[in-house]
Amino acid sequence: MHRQIIGIKKTKHSKNLLIYIALILGVIFTITPFLWMVLTSFKTRGEAMQVPPIIFPEVWQIENYTKIFDKLPFGRIYLNTIISSTITTIAQLVLCSMAGYSFGRIKFPGRDIIFMAFLAILMIPPSLFILPQYLIIQNLKLLDTIPALFIPNLFSAFGTFLLRQFFMSLPTELEEAARLDGCNHFKIYTKVMLPLVKSGLTALGILTFKFAWNDLMWPLIVNSSTSKITLSAALSNLQGQYVTDYPAMMAGSVMAVLPMIAVFAIFQRQFIEGIAMTGTKA
Repeated sequence: MHRQIIGIKKTKHSKNLLIYIALILGVIFTITPFLWMVLTSFKTRGEAMQVPPIIFPEVWQIENYTKIFDKLPFGRIYLNTIISSTITTIAQLVLCSMAGYSFGRIKFPGRDIIFMAFLAILMIPPSLFILPQYLIIQNLKLLDTIPALFIPNLFSAFGTFLLRQFFMSLPTELEEAARLDGCNHFKIYTKVMLPLVKSGLTALGILTFKFAWNDLMWPLIVNSSTSKITLSAALSNLQGQYVTDYPAMMAGSVMAVLPMIAVFAIFQRQFIEGIAMTGTKA
């Protein structure tokens, strides 16, 4: 019996060791590109293109971080990205939560059929929406403007589905008690339900902010002025046909990714909790 217990403990330790090794390898593969980007941002152009590559620069080039402001109106582009990402995130949290509450808690004829048709949007490749969205923005005479960056992204089917799952997981007794107190649907939504789905709102907010912050194709298509595009589009313009200043590009990329790291670091617990709770009730 004692030998069996020892054997079981050894097997458990071996499995844990394999899990730790796999996790460490995953961390290495995940963090290596970011570390390489940071190190490249301090190299000279020759060091960045040297073969075989060098890991650490001989002299740390701090001026790469100032050079990016000479190549681009970086402050204005940063502000464009903040405005677009913030408005997109707030609009999706408001509109998707209202739609999710309607589909999850209000019974009306054809609700499930409408919701299934609504989810069918997720099966369509996003690239197919670019042309009709462009034509809409063109007809609104909003081409090459800041509102053109965020108007097509103010609502999403994924956000509606995500928050609907959270609303459906809440007990019906809360809604019934609120009705007995004389609350209508809007008061139940704002006063009772929303405070209980904070983790879902946080998860959707982080995902939406990340998508809006990293959006590349749409800003390149809808806006042509350098002062009216976002960070991803502006950094892609730094890649030349023959010569590319990779250290300056990496410096701009480091400054572009820092807000997303900060947002995730602050809200990581709520984000993980929100994603983990998704789909608890269908």
